[in-house]
Amino acid sequence: MSRYFLEVAYKGKGFSGFQIQQNAVTIQSEIEKALLIYCKKSIELTGSSRTDAGVHATQNFFHFDADILFTPKEVYHLNAILPSAIVIKNILPVKADAHSRFDAIGREYYYHIYQQKNPFLEEYAWYYPYKINIDNLQKAAATLFNHTNYTSFSKKNTQVNNFECCIQISEWIQGKDTLQFHVKSNRFLRGMVRGLVATMLKVGTGKISVEQFEDIILQQDCNKADFTSPGHGLFLHKVHYPEGIF
Repeated sequence: MSRYFLEVAYKGKGFSGFQIQQNAVTIQSEIEKALLIYCKKSIELTGSSRTDAGVHATQNFFHFDADILFTPKEVYHLNAILPSAIVIKNILPVKADAHSRFDAIGREYYYHIYQQKNPFLEEYAWYYPYKINIDNLQKAAATLFNHTNYTSFSKKNTQVNNFECCIQISEWIQGKDTLQFHVKSNRFLRGMVRGLVATMLKVGTGKISVEQFEDIILQQDCNKADFTSPGHGLFLHKVHYPEGIF
């Protein structure tokens, strides 16, 4: 029996999130179904992290154990079975104790917004046609380096041992068609990136000050944050692992 990491990318529209749920179509359920069809046996996947309904990923991982040799040929055939919104990018042999979730040392996200009507962006970015002060957005993003407790940006009923996160990148980037929030941390809480985005945009539009934004962090109360940013603007960009895991 060998252990493998399965690298996947997907469009989140039409799926009830990343990990398997009862009576729901998810990224995991579709890949497990494809593995069952191709391998003629049930293979259980373990995911590296959760993404909510509608959220996209350019890179995410599962791990699994199997007594099958996976080559590019198997990857090709599995992709032929999967819906067009999901692609397996690679299946890589790893050490027997490698874990896609617990061995991850960081995750990186981008959240996209656009301010002029564009039918080619509506499934991949949040339409936000309001005047934004970019300098104030950047100031709000920079305050995240001063804190580690993000209770205010974790949705209710989150089952975690603590709310500590070490943010390594926090910046807004003005692209050609979209404004993007780029963030990297050792871990993220449930709804954290979307909460940060929607609340920072209140700073950008002048509804609250940078100081009030920082006070929301300090209050450690998720009722103070804004979680209205939709899932379809969010992309899990990369999952980071220690060197030598592959």
